[in-house]
Amino acid sequence: MKDMYTEKVLDHFRNPRNIGEIKDADGIGTVGNPVCGDVMTIYIKVKNDIIEDIKFKTYGCAAAIASSSIATELVKGKTLDEALKLTRNDVAEELGGLPAYKMHCSNLAADAICKAIKDYKKKKNK
Repeated sequence: MKDMYTEKVLDHFRNPRNIGEIKDADGIGTVGNPVCGDVMTIYIKVKNDIIEDIKFKTYGCAAAIASSSIATELVKGKTLDEALKLTRNDVAEELGGLPAYKMHCSNLAADAICKAIKDYKKKKNK
């Protein structure tokens, strides 16, 4: 049974939250996994150091889409520093667990958020 997805994973896969693109995003982070082919892009809007809006586009399996969805929910409304602390374990735990061979999906979500924040900071400091 360890290879099964939890109801929460299936819910976020079937009804992803924050899906889409922010045209005038303050930061954009794209990550991919060459092994499985998953590609994830996170878009953020930042105001007063807080992630005011966040959207994602993910091409991948159910775990990758669910991880993107839950990760965006976890950091929306948080400060950039709080969002940078998000780990793959936070994402997987919030989903009620992921099969071991799908844990890299939760890592992608945390990495994409990190990249989007770094992109924002780089643009802001120009």
